[in-house]
Amino acid sequence: MQIGFIGLGNMGFPMAGRLLQEHDVIAFDTRSDALERVVALGAQAASSVKEVADRAETVMASLPSPAASVEAATGAAGVIEGSRVKRYVDLSTVGSRTAAQIHDRLAERNIVAIDSPVSGGVSGAENGALAVMVSGPRSEFDVIRKALEAIGRPFYIGDKPGSAQTMKLVNNILAANVLVATSEVVVMGVKSGLDPNVMIEVLNAGSGATSASRDKFPRAILPRTFDYGFATGLMVKDVRLYLDEAKALGVPADVAETIGRLWETAARDQGPDSDFTTVIKPLEKAAGVIVGPAGRPPSG
Repeated sequence: MQIGFIGLGNMGFPMAGRLLQEHDVIAFDTRSDALERVVALGAQAASSVKEVADRAETVMASLPSPAASVEAATGAAGVIEGSRVKRYVDLSTVGSRTAAQIHDRLAERNIVAIDSPVSGGVSGAENGALAVMVSGPRSEFDVIRKALEAIGRPFYIGDKPGSAQTMKLVNNILAANVLVATSEVVVMGVKSGLDPNVMIEVLNAGSGATSASRDKFPRAILPRTFDYGFATGLMVKDVRLYLDEAKALGVPADVAETIGRLWETAARDQGPDSDFTTVIKPLEKAAGVIVGPAGRPPSG
């Protein structure tokens, strides 16, 4: 299959690389260095979003915000203006209302919109092990399923536009919750004198294990590298999208609102471009400890 691919960031680049192992890829990114990297792997370069949609029937995108997705899909030089494109597969996290907006606009040009957000982080993208949530016509899912299997495990959520986005927001609010909660309790333990490495071992052997204790702490927090590969600002964006959707549905969001305040604090304290594992740093600062080798106190 020939696939157009827009957006070669932390997630998009490894996904495009996985697709290149089995498919022809026509790629575009506003950053020339990212485009050169994927061309070196065997992709063909395009000079614009529209050119991608002029050359490929299936166009995928991995973009950082709802605004970027709307512009790429429906802007003046977007996918909607392409002469060959038949389906637009949005791998970004944009929320159900944006997905529905894109669906309706593309339908005016007989282009099928498929929202297909992914979960699993940079390592999942690199290893082709993402959870790929898909909503759109079942027949179109069948067309792109093999391509999606190159990047991970596809889950068909339903035919309602935006359903996969809702599923992704449910997933991400839980991920946001467990990272903050795990950070908070480990900081408390270190303040009391516990060894954070032992704490993580015990949590992972017991009922307190989380995706944060199993993966994010050993990989990026305990060694103090903070290089997991997902930005704090992107997590804030996802939490805000969840809260917006919960409000629109009229459902309780007490826990999510508390989690949202903590993530907003992390973004102000560490900056939106910081790795999201730095969410522990404001908690450390408040407690006067650092979670790392021997739970050493902060310097200065």
